[in-house]
Amino acid sequence: MIYHLFNFLKDFDIPGQGLFNYLSFRALLAFTAALLISVFAGRKLIGWLQKMQIGEEIRDLGLEGQMQKKGTPTMGGIIIFISIVVPVLLFADLTNIYTILLLISTVWFFFVGFADDYIKVFRKNKEGLSPKAKLVAQSVMALAIGLAVCFSSDIVVRENVPVGEQMVPIDGNTDNQEASEAIARTQPKTGNAIERQDVIKSTKTTLPFIKNHQFDYKWLSPVKGRFGWYCKWVIYVIMIVIVIVACSNGVNLTDGIDGLATGTSAIVGTVLGIFAWLGGNMLNAEYLNIMYIPGSGEVAIFMSAFVGALIGFLWYNAFPAQVFMGDTGSLMLGGIIGVAAILIRKELLLPILCGIFFAESLSVIIQTRYFKYTKKKYGEGRRVFKMTPLHHHFQKEGIACMLGSKSRAVPEAKLVTRFWIIGVILAAITVALLKIR
Repeated sequence: MIYHLFNFLKDFDIPGQGLFNYLSFRALLAFTAALLISVFAGRKLIGWLQKMQIGEEIRDLGLEGQMQKKGTPTMGGIIIFISIVVPVLLFADLTNIYTILLLISTVWFFFVGFADDYIKVFRKNKEGLSPKAKLVAQSVMALAIGLAVCFSSDIVVRENVPVGEQMVPIDGNTDNQEASEAIARTQPKTGNAIERQDVIKSTKTTLPFIKNHQFDYKWLSPVKGRFGWYCKWVIYVIMIVIVIVACSNGVNLTDGIDGLATGTSAIVGTVLGIFAWLGGNMLNAEYLNIMYIPGSGEVAIFMSAFVGALIGFLWYNAFPAQVFMGDTGSLMLGGIIGVAAILIRKELLLPILCGIFFAESLSVIIQTRYFKYTKKKYGEGRRVFKMTPLHHHFQKEGIACMLGSKSRAVPEAKLVTRFWIIGVILAAITVALLKIR
């Protein structure tokens, strides 16, 4: 709103108003505002949650210090939600398609998580939303994002296109060759080939280790021609749904000990914000030879607010936690990460960048499948890990069926710090991949 206000008053020559044209300045304001809101409003909201007796119900899993957390206020995701949305409304471009989609996604995943926590806390149903209902709700939003990426004329990429190459826009019209040649006559020659800069609808995304870091989902299409054009978009939309749902659930599974999901999400959000800022600036994108996505720089402002809100929330969520984010926060954070990665075409980097979330999810899948397999084969279920998600494996003292000798339990604060360190290493590797082809 402040951004739009200064734009509206641009003819009045107000001192300093030109600063709001800089993404870096607005990103810094969004980060600072989110952090301050999270810290100061957080104290009030924690008091309100305690007054309402919105405490966490703890199951005894035999972990050290676990039962001491009983009654700690939950649904702290409300703090994160407010701390993200308010700065974005103040400092982001609210007409930008990327800002709009991220705001809608944030609200949607917030209410999905809120409904889950509400059922657990107020209706005393420990199961919350059924897994099926939760999956359907996540998939609906993910599908909406996929369709927006597919059909919105504002979501495009800019790239060099050889003259004569036929591009098929979203309406399937292929009659653009003459226009291509006319534009190309005004463009400089690159080597022996004539190229032009064009903004197009594309199913391309970023992938390291290959030329220009670009992977096109049309390469996965089993058919060519017009049907192949439709098929590539179907494949892309399916991939979008998988990525967003996986991210949302991955953060949800990681949110099991004090500060783990909060700190790890802040690390991931920082890298996504950097990628958005670089990819949304033509000069930076050209210098680094990465995909330029017009308008995506606004994602950097959103992710700045995202990181600021999480750092502020960590003030209360670090060990020993004064408040838990609950599903209200974890489902929302994962959804934001997934949507942001999709919008800046970095979703194929998530297995590395979100390695902690990936490992946590994978541990649950492996444990569940192996337990069912051994129960069917031997009559009793066996486990790969002492407990899942993965962080509980390191918290619990004992012997895992398939992972070697007896190991000691790692104190919670040390375990979280080690996971953060791993997250920073993975983030550094992800950024370094920009230079590896």
